[in-house]
Amino acid sequence: QVQLVESGGGLVQAGDSLRLSCAAAGRTFSTMGWFRQAPGKEREFVAAINWSGGTTAYADSVKGRFTISRDNAKNTASLQMNSLKPEDTAVYYCAADPNPLRVRLTSPEYPYWGQGTQVTVSS
Repeated sequence: QVQLVESGGGLVQAGDSLRLSCAAAGRTFSTMGWFRQAPGKEREFVAAINWSGGTTAYADSVKGRFTISRDNAKNTASLQMNSLKPEDTAVYYCAADPNPLRVRLTSPEYPYWGQGTQVTVSS
């Protein structure tokens, strides 16, 4: 059974850091990504990474603050979030795609999703 499980969310103050982790089970994935959804807003792309880690993509709003990485031996992906802002408050979702021919890392058409982890940044 394919499963993505996020962890690492929590309540922090502005300027703090958090590290989210996504543990995948059941198969391996060519592309892994992170999306987020704030209350009353649509889900938005945050970051993604390909199998080798040689290609990454970030939303403009997180560039320079967030870093995505993966450990293929452990079948995990992580999102290091630094200099957090109140506007980063959202439920963060891990997404994964086994298709090695995927072109756009930023598009929301990922076949597998985790249940989400809450990140709250207070001002």
